[in-house]
Amino acid sequence: MEVPLQVTVRNLPHSEALEARIRKKAAKLEEFHPRITSCRVTVEELRKHQHQGRQFQVSVDVRVPGREVVANLARNEDVYVALRDAFDGAKRQLEEVARQTRGDVKDHEVPQLGRIARLFAEERYGFVVTEDGRELYFSSTNVVHPAFERLAVGDEVQFIEELAAEGPQAKRVSVGKHHALA
Repeated sequence: MEVPLQVTVRNLPHSEALEARIRKKAAKLEEFHPRITSCRVTVEELRKHQHQGRQFQVSVDVRVPGREVVANLARNEDVYVALRDAFDGAKRQLEEVARQTRGDVKDHEVPQLGRIARLFAEERYGFVVTEDGRELYFSSTNVVHPAFERLAVGDEVQFIEELAAEGPQAKRVSVGKHHALA
């Protein structure tokens, strides 16, 4: 970091343990973006509400060249949980900024069409035959619409092919009139 870490604590007593945790988490942010220029962390205890206990809010403001990342929605009754959540949010945003800076583009999965070839209702799995004649395994947890119990052999489906440890599988299986298959 070009500018030293700035830590502000409001409405609660200073704690060496809390500050050490903040410094450790701030140092770890540099793993997710190599050019952090500054980092400000604010920890505050919010006003006590009549029916709630203590509530802490943590804000993490990180600057990188050309961008500012702010994670400030972390609230919790445990200051360390709020701290973790705020830094997790900052980490995700920094990863996205770094990805955009590198020019990485997310590949969107392209749905394919097929038909239900076989179903094993008791075991809660089945097979989809693809347009090119391959059979792909799917389990009931991979069915999006309708429920697994309502599937029938021959139903036209749309799915995403995924390579799993056991081989290619169909995920996000849904039934409907997507496009007519020959």
